Amino acid sequence: MKPLTLLLCLASPLLGQDALKSSLVFHASFDSSLNADFSKGDKTCFSKKGVPCVPNDDVKLVTTGGKFGGCVHFPKKGVTRPQFSGVKMLGYNDKSWNATVSIWLRLTPDEDLEPGYCDPVQITGNDTKKGYIFLEFSKDETPRFFRYAVRPLFNIWNPTNVQWADIAFDKRPMVQVAKPPFNRDTWTHVAFTLSNVNSKSPKPSASLYLNGTKQGSIDNWDLTFGWDPASLALVLGASYVGHQDDLAVFDRALSDSEVLQLFQLKDGVGSLR
Repeated sequence: MKPLTLLLCLASPLLGQDALKSSLVFHASFDSSLNADFSKGDKTCFSKKGVPCVPNDDVKLVTTGGKFGGCVHFPKKGVTRPQFSGVKMLGYNDKSWNATVSIWLRLTPDEDLEPGYCDPVQITGNDTKKGYIFLEFSKDETPRFFRYAVRPLFNIWNPTNVQWADIAFDKRPMVQVAKPPFNRDTWTHVAFTLSNVNSKSPKPSASLYLNGTKQGSIDNWDLTFGWDPASLALVLGASYVGHQDDLAVFDRALSDSEVLQLFQLKDGVGSLR
């Protein structure tokens, strides 16, 4: 191998980390607080708009045992849903919205989750009929499916006004994983991207990754949203039981290789700050 080629190969991980660092807009390590360590917007963790979220029986802050230091533990199906304002941080706009969300989860879904739906992560706006983005563990299958859904304006994804569960899997704007690798004894990395949402050209797309590997993409959908940008929130733990750690947001859709590099960070997203 020529010296210059060798030098570039050795430097490429560092160059990749620089690109990740420059795109990072939010990070919550959960090492010592529910609040974010870093944000281009508000660092405060809320239980609902205007009300700061504090650890309680539904949401506990665990100082050890996280993927990287401390973590959040949802010991039961509770009513508290920690959330962060998406204003400035999520970068939503009505022209071309691009973002990546990264988080680590630890649970055994079929044993830990209680009956009913479960959304470990949501991005919400002022009206779910104007758009709704979520990770979910299905409630009607055993073992439970893991899904990433990007639901645009209601009339686009549900023109006949039927229940989400009654729509054929291949007719829903989602990526579905039949046998996800989640286990309470190990941490699983989850990342999802949003690319050109609200754009007509280039066409929008959204992808799901588990442990650095792409599971599928939402393509050939009109992903037009109608949210009020001031209403966006990144929400955790809706009917979720388990642990979460190292939540991060990037201001663009990361590439396959960048998501893999993110998964492989020895010290997590904190090493990028």
